[in-house]
Amino acid sequence: MTPSCETIAGQRLLFIMAVEAEYGPHLRARFAPLMTGVGPIEAALVTGIALQDMARADALPDLVVCLGSAGSRLCPLGEIFQIGSVSWRDMDASRLGFTKGVTPFVDHPVDVPLVTPLALPTARLSTGANIVGGEDYAAIDADMVDMETFAVARACARFNVPIMGLRGVSDGPGELEHIHGWMELLGLLDERLATAVDLLPDALAR
Repeated sequence: MTPSCETIAGQRLLFIMAVEAEYGPHLRARFAPLMTGVGPIEAALVTGIALQDMARADALPDLVVCLGSAGSRLCPLGEIFQIGSVSWRDMDASRLGFTKGVTPFVDHPVDVPLVTPLALPTARLSTGANIVGGEDYAAIDADMVDMETFAVARACARFNVPIMGLRGVSDGPGELEHIHGWMELLGLLDERLATAVDLLPDALAR
């Protein structure tokens, strides 16, 4: 079944999230997202297939909104940030002479810029297949970490669809303690992400 878009300010928006745990009652009242599952492979597969189906139906979105939680030691817990750029921390072909973070033989920068239509603070995001915690943050050149946005951005680039990102900080300070440490603030982030989504009509109309 072809994913459905939400029409906001005359534009077709496809909202993309990873898991139901991040999709609380406030967001549920505003849109029905495409759910990708966890990690860059699932995100790339699900997003790519969905956009291919939409292209065949001549129904590609005008904008993809990728949103959910993120970890950070630089951005305050519970706060919402617009993603200015996203990188891929897993990609390292530097032994062959390629820049770390750049896929060999693919033309993309280390930090892929995203659309930033909202009057919200921006942050640089790093996507990877690992849960980051503790001292792992010291090796990552970004403000925040997640597991899906870069993959979604690459799928969008294949279909020339603009993408923006919204992330709320769920964890980061101290060591992450099991899944409960990630889930503790998801209710608050649901409410605050919904407030950010409510800014889209005016921003897109401008």
